[in-house]
Amino acid sequence: MSDQLSGTIDRVTFHNPENGFVVLRVDVRGLRGSVTVIGQTPRAVAGEFVEATGTWADDPEFGKQFKADTLRVLPPSTVEGIEKYLGSGLIKGIGPQIARRIVEVFGVRTLAIIDESPAFLREVKGVGAKLINRIRESWQQQKAVRDIMVFLQSHGLGLGLAFRIYKTYGDSALEQVRSNPYRLADDVWGIGFQTADEIALKLGFARHALPRAQAAIRFVLQEAVRDGHCAMPEEAVWHQTAARTGISLELLQQATHALIDEKELVRETALTPTPWLYLRAMQRAEAGVAERFHELRDGQHPLPKIDVDAAIAWVEKIMNLALAASQREAIRQAATQKVLVITGGPGVGKTTLVRGILEIFLAKKLRVSLCAPTGRAAKRLAESTGRPASTIHRLLEFDRRGPARNADHPLELDLLIVDETSMVDITLMHQLLRAMPTSACVILVGDADQLPSVGPGCVLADIIASKAIPVVRLTEIFRQAQESSIVRAAYRIHAGEMPESNSADTLGDFYFIEADSPTIILDRVVALIRDRIPARFQLDSINDIQVLTPMNRSELGVKNLNVQLQAILNPPEAQEGPEVARFGWSFRLGDKVMQTANDYTKEVFNGDVGRVRNIDPEAQEITVSFDGRSVMYEFDELDELTLAYALTIHKSQGSEYPAVIVPLHTQHYLLLQRNLLYTAVTRGKKLVVLVGSRKALALAVERHQPSQRFSALRGRLAV
Repeated sequence: MSDQLSGTIDRVTFHNPENGFVVLRVDVRGLRGSVTVIGQTPRAVAGEFVEATGTWADDPEFGKQFKADTLRVLPPSTVEGIEKYLGSGLIKGIGPQIARRIVEVFGVRTLAIIDESPAFLREVKGVGAKLINRIRESWQQQKAVRDIMVFLQSHGLGLGLAFRIYKTYGDSALEQVRSNPYRLADDVWGIGFQTADEIALKLGFARHALPRAQAAIRFVLQEAVRDGHCAMPEEAVWHQTAARTGISLELLQQATHALIDEKELVRETALTPTPWLYLRAMQRAEAGVAERFHELRDGQHPLPKIDVDAAIAWVEKIMNLALAASQREAIRQAATQKVLVITGGPGVGKTTLVRGILEIFLAKKLRVSLCAPTGRAAKRLAESTGRPASTIHRLLEFDRRGPARNADHPLELDLLIVDETSMVDITLMHQLLRAMPTSACVILVGDADQLPSVGPGCVLADIIASKAIPVVRLTEIFRQAQESSIVRAAYRIHAGEMPESNSADTLGDFYFIEADSPTIILDRVVALIRDRIPARFQLDSINDIQVLTPMNRSELGVKNLNVQLQAILNPPEAQEGPEVARFGWSFRLGDKVMQTANDYTKEVFNGDVGRVRNIDPEAQEITVSFDGRSVMYEFDELDELTLAYALTIHKSQGSEYPAVIVPLHTQHYLLLQRNLLYTAVTRGKKLVVLVGSRKALALAVERHQPSQRFSALRGRLAV
């Protein structure tokens, strides 16, 4: 037989927004003190009234608890409950002090006043028109989000995305979800086809209907894009879609033809061995990149005719150095070719060459711009050349509508140099080239042996392989670089040879520390970042040392490493301010965090790393500093952030760190690849430490199987 319990929520000890699981402290009528109640509810706030049905249980660790089978949360009805409810941080702008003043004026009518006549709040001392407007907006938002959460929970779905659904559709959110849930997969970041399909099927949408088949095909192609492909073979799309959904081949073929007729998909046959399917935007980007390269390549060079040999001698004189033969060849090509690729590994003088080319163009009063895919790479480019450099997104003046610089509003320049081009995906390259004036030159600089871009395509590798654009490979390693064990290790790895470690008793820059079990590897990593590297190399544990790992999951994956390192480098007991828990992470002041999606409104982009500088529970906002620029996040937007004490090697592309630690174990087997390890090692500037088993290191060095991506750019360029 079930027991019943009712009372006021004193504190929300834990709440998982994905499944609604809560641990509450509740002041129960007729009992002295508060009790622990465990159950599920979309949202719970201190001060609310709760009615629960369930059973009492004795937990060996936490003591007596009420385990609720049903949990009903109601608005507070007492003055004390309303004050606690409003002061909990639920509504932006209302903290404990303002809550007390409001309740003193309106008593038990407070919530009705906020809901129906918020203008009356100006009777409260310290509450003006601006704050009233914030309270009104926040109150309406909270009501709408709660309605969506209740709707999602009633269909057995996760609750954490309710805020994003509301932000996307506003007050019409529920109507939009009910009318066409498949739109969620296209419109709302963080929701894929599977979640949208669950909602649709529970709402009664037919399993074998054309809209479901179309949505499923789009999903399979979108997933392929996330895996780095620009397209997929048509037969593979149908096979994968049928396996995931049970939809017949006949209906999938019908859905494909309908999507092609509606211009959502493009079927390519001329440049591919079998018919390929593209999402229209991907085909447009791939074809657009090839077209723009052809147009740029064939135009007139903006540099006036010069004596190139004399220009090279002049550059060597003003820079006080002797250029290598391949560097001189690159300058000759830059003076005559409109489009040029410069590639090479570490220590071959790519930066020196860029400086030399800049000197020549600037001496002729030409307009030059420098850019790179990430903020860190742009900052490094600016420091090494002494010229301003920006991210590609900032160069193109991105906002939520897209790039302001485009074919109709091109960049004003004569030369554009793009560094770390291996990171640039097909979509971003298309946007960049569309904004290039046809009269300008573009020089792409990058290491073709690094990992391909996180986004779709393998642009740099395809350009080089097409032989349609001049390429200069820098091969001479300069003496200073030859003295670096990091550089020597990188080239040995690239050649398929085991790297040589400095001995433990010497002060070198590349070390391999052998450890066989994941637990021991983790202990070694912790000791290195907390104690050994700071003490021996005078480097800061958070600012200077970056842990890079091949995987997201496992004991040595990003998730667990971040939890472990946060607990050591920024523990809760060291906090002077508040912390906020959202979407599986706890964020504290000083935490190192990374942006996980492009946010054009905030002007922060996937892979940007910053530090938490402020947490405001009353305004429900976190402020993060990205290279000195402050960006504000609402608590419900924190699924855009993740801890960044550890990053995947893929996410580290384009960045350089004073010190890098790489854990390696055979549990990373699927991702132990030569180009992955090469990329990780070349991220370290002063120190690289590999920690792991010799077997895992040997596997990574030996395995040279670069993943093949479905891209027709090489063929389009060669036409």
